[in-house]
Amino acid sequence: MERVLFTKGHGTGNDFVILGDPDGALELTPALVAALCDRHRGIGADGVLRVVRSAKHPDGAGHAGDAEWFMDYWNADGSFAEMCGNGVRVFARYLVANGLADPGGEDLPVATRAGVVRARVGDPIISVRMRAPEVYAASTATVGQLTFPGVAVDCGNPHLVCGVHDGLPLDSLDLHAMPGYDPALFPGGVNVEFTTVGDPVEGADMHMRMRVYERGSAETLSCGSGALAVGAVALRDAGLRAGVVAVDLPGGRLTVTYDGSSWWLAGPAVLVATGEVDPAALVR
Repeated sequence: MERVLFTKGHGTGNDFVILGDPDGALELTPALVAALCDRHRGIGADGVLRVVRSAKHPDGAGHAGDAEWFMDYWNADGSFAEMCGNGVRVFARYLVANGLADPGGEDLPVATRAGVVRARVGDPIISVRMRAPEVYAASTATVGQLTFPGVAVDCGNPHLVCGVHDGLPLDSLDLHAMPGYDPALFPGGVNVEFTTVGDPVEGADMHMRMRVYERGSAETLSCGSGALAVGAVALRDAGLRAGVVAVDLPGGRLTVTYDGSSWWLAGPAVLVATGEVDPAALVR
């Protein structure tokens, strides 16, 4: 395989290797994805975003009439993911920066494995109208000897949102390993969010702090769909039918807004570098 051009970008520290592959010609494999994401022997990232025309990818072809571009998202371990809230903002930034989409006018449609979402591209903030989160079951997560009650949330990908109570510092949790969860409820794995309530924030109805362990990527500095799940649970628990939730993660702040009909995820998306990589040097 010849050298491949790449761009490096992030959304609140959740970082990605972006591969422009409009016609789906790149032979992308789990091994190559894992090698690209390796922080010592590769470029380093939480995942890979392949930019491909929907009509040219089997998982995006069904959305080709609604969105020209498909976000082919891979986790750092080489597995697929249905949705990535930070990733889709970085994806939209890449499209606009490379002249593949018009930042003005109507919202920019992006096809994902969880359906089509729409981005409003600003500078530095990009807002994405997300699939409506569905809070659907009670469950628990375990970290060491600690068990945390939580609720399952479907954001197009699976989440388990767990509140941390009794004065336990959020920073004290050891998230070097995947928290324990119920595999019967989450047969494909789950992203686990741990939350505490923050001090009031101007312009927001609620303020949450969160850490997350993402399936396929370990603990990350940020998770956009996880923030959406946390915002949905926070509004539900507060009895609010609409509102704004500021969600602070180790990598920065995201804002979740429900206006009574649509859910929006907003935050920065930054492209930081471009270059080329030799896949043969990565996968041996």
